[in-house]
Amino acid sequence: MKIFLIGFMGSGKTHWGKLLSAKLQLPFSDLDTVIVEKEKRTVSEIFSEKGEEYFRYREKEVLEEIVRDNERFILSCGGGTPCFFNNIEFMKKSGKVVWLNTTIDVLQERLLKERMSRPLIREIGDEELRRYISRKLSERKLYYEQADVMVNEESVTLEQLILLLLEEEAIDRMRENDL
Repeated sequence: MKIFLIGFMGSGKTHWGKLLSAKLQLPFSDLDTVIVEKEKRTVSEIFSEKGEEYFRYREKEVLEEIVRDNERFILSCGGGTPCFFNNIEFMKKSGKVVWLNTTIDVLQERLLKERMSRPLIREIGDEELRRYISRKLSERKLYYEQADVMVNEESVTLEQLILLLLEEEAIDRMRENDL
């Protein structure tokens, strides 16, 4: 099983990925962390030294490498990953895509606490942060909505999430048998 977790920064992709990994006994990776290891520099350094276009291209390459080189995994993707180079279509063909849909209020609350560890929002003021989240979410929603499974992150339990994934797998197997 290949599971891709998508959603806005602060939506809980790493949190849920680690929980799913332990429960389903699947290896967990964070796409940004893998890119940082390969590039030997932080995401903000890559953005400032090479630009977003370079980062998005590397992101696509590393995503494809992970899929090619691993049979089973849970991958926490960056908030923008599904929005570039048809990555959402690639992920859907390669495995199950789960959108952790989190409210703007919850995202703002979480990101205010994590601001210093997130270079893209470090310099954004409190009120401006809400507008930034709202704007980016509306730009990305078209991609996020293409996920195989959508969960309201604040109200889902680990057991419910696993059941949704298993149900999706069963539906796929039924479709394959009908062909």
